[in-house]
Amino acid sequence: MELRTASSPKDVKFYTTERLREEFLMDDLFQPDVIKLVYSHIDRIITGSAVPVAGALSLEAGAELRADYFLERREMGVINIGGAGVIHIDGKAYNVNYKEGMYIGMGAKDISFESVDAQTPAKFYLNSAPAHRSYPTVLIRPEGEAEEGVVIVKPENKVELGTLEESNHRVICKYILPGQVESCQLVMGMTKLMPGSVWNTMPCHTHDRRMEVYLYFDMPKDALVFHYMGEPSQTRHIIMRNEQAVISPSWSIHAGSGTQAYTFIWGMVGENQAFDDMDGCAMGDLM
Repeated sequence: MELRTASSPKDVKFYTTERLREEFLMDDLFQPDVIKLVYSHIDRIITGSAVPVAGALSLEAGAELRADYFLERREMGVINIGGAGVIHIDGKAYNVNYKEGMYIGMGAKDISFESVDAQTPAKFYLNSAPAHRSYPTVLIRPEGEAEEGVVIVKPENKVELGTLEESNHRVICKYILPGQVESCQLVMGMTKLMPGSVWNTMPCHTHDRRMEVYLYFDMPKDALVFHYMGEPSQTRHIIMRNEQAVISPSWSIHAGSGTQAYTFIWGMVGENQAFDDMDGCAMGDLM
């Protein structure tokens, strides 16, 4: 497990491009037959991936957590951005297809990831946060029929925003949030930009009470996103390519402009779970 310490905005404004990437970018996720985990001191979030090819991959706590098992004191959200997969949790198998997700509650002990077809392996994206109680483990589908142990994203949690004229026409699909899938602090979802739109989260904002991680995907190899970060008066950018993730501290803006449309998964942890608890940044204040 890789460790990342917290950074002060007073220091970040002096970072080089290389240092910004070293501190905030995760560019080596989704390695075949590897569970890759990055532990950030910012709100203690763990971001990671699992790509099972040759066989199942088991999630271990590692020495960094000082725990008997990974979710002894944690909760976790998972979204599959690859081929059909299976998540095994304490002896029960959950079929998780493309863009389907799971919330796994604190206390789940034996967790492993498997692909249905090694030629088109699953790509499980993980966000995990400290937890204080156990909420039910559920499979999350953007659409479909409700059944036991399965939550279908509610219509009110599929929000269409922006316009093509402003280059930010997008659909926000909220997976884990109060009233749909209960959690201790993790909030998680996916935003898809429509063809012709390239801007996300603009006008931008900060939310002092929560940090965020973005995973950019659905991008061809020659495409990229300029991810904007930093204090509103001290903005910086990080070049993002397909299936790369970036850490956004609570004091930082988090917006992006791409060379073409893309999709990103957002995960938030911190003081509260209020999706709209944000401090807007006026366009005239950005520098």
